[in-house]
Amino acid sequence: MKEFETYTLPNGIRGIHRQVRSGVVHCAMVVNAGCRDELKGEYGIAHFTEHALFKGTERRKAYQVNCRLENLGGELNAYTTKEDTTLHATVLRRDFQRAVELIGDVIFCSTFPERELKKEREVIADEINSYKDSPSERIYDDFEDLMFKGSELGHNILGSKASIAKFDTEAMRRFVDRCYTTDQMVFSSIGNFSVATARAVAERYLGSITPTVRGYERVQPLAYEPFDVRLSRHTHQAHGIIGARGFSIADERRLPLALLVNILGGPSANSLLNIELREKRGLSYNVEATYTPYSDCGIVGIYFSSDHDNMPRCVELIEESVASLARDVVSPRRLAVAKRQFVAQMAISMESNEGYMLGAGKSFLLYKDIDTLEEAYKKVAAITAAQIRDVAAECFSKMSRLIYK
Repeated sequence: MKEFETYTLPNGIRGIHRQVRSGVVHCAMVVNAGCRDELKGEYGIAHFTEHALFKGTERRKAYQVNCRLENLGGELNAYTTKEDTTLHATVLRRDFQRAVELIGDVIFCSTFPERELKKEREVIADEINSYKDSPSERIYDDFEDLMFKGSELGHNILGSKASIAKFDTEAMRRFVDRCYTTDQMVFSSIGNFSVATARAVAERYLGSITPTVRGYERVQPLAYEPFDVRLSRHTHQAHGIIGARGFSIADERRLPLALLVNILGGPSANSLLNIELREKRGLSYNVEATYTPYSDCGIVGIYFSSDHDNMPRCVELIEESVASLARDVVSPRRLAVAKRQFVAQMAISMESNEGYMLGAGKSFLLYKDIDTLEEAYKKVAAITAAQIRDVAAECFSKMSRLIYK
């Protein structure tokens, strides 16, 4: 039996719902539009638009948008990634209809008043300054910019102060009209009511929207040449990322790669790199590996920080560890432990109904289907040591480096 049930509204908006025993409801509209959908001259507009959606609609002033759910003890929030924008709400069960009505109003009826945009530019400029003050965050964006240079993915989400200064009401409307089409939306919900109820509420508040279809296709990034870049950031520590391109979210090798990355530098203290760099040698307080799959590509990165004098040795140890995984199969015992750990992390992450709902919405948007936990467990159990070695050899054959010195 599927944990989530699905439906489609007449205008093309797809819905997904899971019934759970809880007095709290989580719901979200996931829109397949992020910063990779920006045109040249629009860098930063996807994120700015997400902020501006809260600044007034045809029915509400900005303060009315912000107070609608908060006065009921609930909350409305949003975030933007490279490929999607999500508005999500958490309310008591009795307020579910109000949450859906507000999400629909904000997404489809925002007016983007210039007086509010002027104030929000200052807020985003402050966000950009804050991000520049955090080298452990900034380095990820700089690395992706280099990895996807020349493509739609080759610029960060926030944009620049110069770019956001140019965005006005009409620019916002053009971006929304082009990218926020009903065929690229999923409404996701989780709460103590049936899918029939979820659909009825969605139809009432979202079903009357005129159907629209996206008129463009994303362009897959071209092949890249490995790089070794050193940038002076005048930080107390050296920061680095070593990584490469990864597999797309639809690639069957995605799960073996995710397991490999977890073995290398997942959240557990017994990850390979944490043991090699921190526990054995005390070279780095923070080392982690990440894998971000996109719709047509992906990126793997190993981030670490250290004293400047220790940086060369950290790089050497990381590359030796990666090379060993690409050359030798992991032992049966080590693979079994890694699988148990990975499955447990998946299960624990899904204990959060909100996180589960958001993940399911994005998965349904891209896959048009959702794996149950049992199906996911079976896929992890089927991964072989040879697959781990092969994806390591393929992904890490063209390693790149970015170092903040």
